[in-house]
Amino acid sequence: MAKYESHERFDIDSYDQIHQVVDLGMKGAAEGNLAKLRRAFHEEARMFGEVFGRRYDEPIRAFFDLCKAHPLGQRGRYRSRIVSITRVGDAAMAMVAEDGCWRTASFVDFFTVTRIRGAWKITNKTFVYTGGKIPREVLSD
Repeated sequence: MAKYESHERFDIDSYDQIHQVVDLGMKGAAEGNLAKLRRAFHEEARMFGEVFGRRYDEPIRAFFDLCKAHPLGQRGRYRSRIVSITRVGDAAMAMVAEDGCWRTASFVDFFTVTRIRGAWKITNKTFVYTGGKIPREVLSD
């Protein structure tokens, strides 16, 4: 039987890099800043979630388009917090709580973050709508 040894240790630098890339993505979404979003997300990232029975299982570009047209912080009350980060090697999961999206909507996001060629990128966003009002114009896009 083969013996496996783990050389994994808690790496503060990686934790900080994961935190920074997730925070950059959230700032980009709040501001509708495509440059920040593109730096945070892998170009082939996907998004999954549901709001009022409508599924959003699509390329992350759809989220970028939404944020450009309707920045999450456009009505001035948006805030987000990274609740947890779990990392094993080159893979991580970050959970983020958001409220004040378009003034009152709330979400919880689960981001898969992957180290690719030395850089951490968000490779998946799965979200859950947890309450508040979403403006009609946001839902109609």
